[in-house]
Amino acid sequence: MTDPAPQSRIRKRNTQAILAAALDVFSAQGFRGATLDQIAAAADLSKPNLLYYFPSKEAVYLALLGSLLEDWLQPLRAIDPEGDPIEEMLSYIRAKLRMSRSHARESRLFAGEVLGGADHIRSVLEGPLRDLVDEKAALIRVWMEAGRLAPSDPHHLIFSIWALTQHYADFAPQVQAVLGPGRDPVAEGQCFTETLFRRMLTP
Repeated sequence: MTDPAPQSRIRKRNTQAILAAALDVFSAQGFRGATLDQIAAAADLSKPNLLYYFPSKEAVYLALLGSLLEDWLQPLRAIDPEGDPIEEMLSYIRAKLRMSRSHARESRLFAGEVLGGADHIRSVLEGPLRDLVDEKAALIRVWMEAGRLAPSDPHHLIFSIWALTQHYADFAPQVQAVLGPGRDPVAEGQCFTETLFRRMLTP
C-alpha cells in the first residue's frame, strides 16, 4: 500500500508556498493587479501546478484572507471570561500591537480589502466575525455592569482597540516618518496604549 504521507507533505508545502507568495504579490499589486503567473513565479511553481491546488486567483485570495482573518481573530477569542477583566483587555491590546509588528503586510492587505468594499469577505464579516464580536461585547458588558470595567459601549471599545493598534501596521510609513529614525513605533505605542486603556477601563 502506498504511504500517503509524502503526498500530504508535498501538498502542505506547496499550499504554504503559494499562500506566502500570494501575500507578497497581493500586498504589492492588490487583488486587481495581481496575476496567477506572478504568484506562481513567486512560489517557484508552474501555473498549471498552482491551478492544481487553487482553481483561480480569487480562490487563492480567499484562502489567504481566511487564514489572515483566523490569525487576526485569535487574540479576541483568547479573552478569558474567568480572568481579570482589565488584564484580559490589556492582554488583547498587547497581542494586537505585536501583530502590528509581525503581521504588518497581512494587516494592510486586510485593510485594503475592507476599504475596497469587502466584496470577497462580506459573508465572513457579517457572519463569524460579527458573532465573535457580539460574544465578546456581551462578556465586556457583563464586566461593566458588575463594576469591573468602566462603562462604555463594548462594540465601540473593540473598534477603538482595532483602530489604534492596527494603525501601527496600516500606516507604518507615516508613523515612522513622523517619529523619525531610531524610534520604535510599536514599542512606544505599547507604552501609550497600555496607559490609555488602563485609565479608560479602570472603574
